[in-house]
Amino acid sequence: MKNNIEGEPSKKDTNSSSNLDSRFNQTLRNVQGLLKGRTFPGKVLLTRRTEPLDITTTSSSEYSPNIYKSYSEDNLGPGDIVGRSSEEIQSSRTTIDAMANNPKLSKSQSEKLPEVPRSLSSGARATDSARVMKFSKELSGSTVILETLRELAWSGIPPYMRPNIWRLLLGYAPPNSDRRESVLARKRLEYLDCVAQYYDIPDTERSEDEISMLRQIAVDCPRTVPDVTFFQQIEVQKSLERILYTWAIRHPASGYVQGINDLVTPFLVVFLSEYLHGSIENWSILDLTPENISNVEADCYWCLSKLLDGMQDHYTFAQPGIQRLVFKLKELVRRIDEPVSKHMEEQGLEFLQFAFRWFNCLLIREIPFHLVTRLWDTYLAEGDALPEFLVYIFASFLLTWSDKLQKLDFQEMVMFLQHLPTHNWTHQELEMVLSRAFMWHTMFNSSPSHLTSS
Repeated sequence: MKNNIEGEPSKKDTNSSSNLDSRFNQTLRNVQGLLKGRTFPGKVLLTRRTEPLDITTTSSSEYSPNIYKSYSEDNLGPGDIVGRSSEEIQSSRTTIDAMANNPKLSKSQSEKLPEVPRSLSSGARATDSARVMKFSKELSGSTVILETLRELAWSGIPPYMRPNIWRLLLGYAPPNSDRRESVLARKRLEYLDCVAQYYDIPDTERSEDEISMLRQIAVDCPRTVPDVTFFQQIEVQKSLERILYTWAIRHPASGYVQGINDLVTPFLVVFLSEYLHGSIENWSILDLTPENISNVEADCYWCLSKLLDGMQDHYTFAQPGIQRLVFKLKELVRRIDEPVSKHMEEQGLEFLQFAFRWFNCLLIREIPFHLVTRLWDTYLAEGDALPEFLVYIFASFLLTWSDKLQKLDFQEMVMFLQHLPTHNWTHQELEMVLSRAFMWHTMFNSSPSHLTSS
């Protein structure tokens, strides 16, 4: 909103400015509410502007991806609150309030603030009693309000609720509870028919291309999530093969593309969790009846279809959708962290050399598998906006190692980015990545020039 530069601002302009301030303050409160229990970068969250953001003229230091750790007691489960003194709880509030009241707080100053208790961690976020009650209330109605469900799911879903919520978020299960059971039964039968028609046939009835595609899938399935022994079970690999081949035949525009095999695995684990309990390392798919296995496969097939419907050109010839997003990632990183961007450019490292796999497999190969389903809660909560939001998640992921990358030469960067040190990551590191992505998306997405070359 612009004031009258030739005189005093008009009453209308003054009111507009006041409204803008009000919206900013409300946005700040909303963001702090959305990010309860999650760390976020103080400078990014609290930099205030009354003019539209133009990051082409903003210094890179102002948007440094430094991380200021802040937590909220609202993240705690009931067990975490017991034994926590009011002084310690107030300590975390003081930290957040100090950052909110001083947008230009330096890193050294922030270190002098009261220490936030480590037990106020983000791991409890998805399962604290208040959030579980909200999920239960939303799911108990005759019709689920998907927008409300998305807002809740973005910050993590309780594991035992995840199968039903994922089906709803993807539009596979209808919001109307009266129709849900019959729709799922019909879609599961439809999957069975597809398997019988396309998979359970001799090779003599397949074309050369179909035989070649099936062989490639059969080669890729044993390579899928090799670090998790469950996926090395022959019966699990056969389930993957049936799902992937049936999907590929039904989607001839893309067919099977390497990497899609990874995308089935979160669905398979989540839907199997309705039948198998305890650690995934102790699961055996042989403990399920053939009917249950078929139902799990059907749910995986339809949910994969729904997911990829929103990113069809990611897997068509030459994968133009992924190439487009890699370019946007490069531009976003340049705007957020110019020193890293400049160093990578000087070393001759192209984003396609590492980020193509990130978009192709949606980071499944880059983080510990036990964190994947939590990450996918946020993916599915984004809905149709997911492809664009991936750019922000991956920028946040990359810039986790901003300082490290600037010290590496080309060969070292290639090796580092191919073997990122995430094997010891917990939910806390993942929440940092997601919160930064949320903040950058909130700030930059409405700026028309932030993803175009200057």
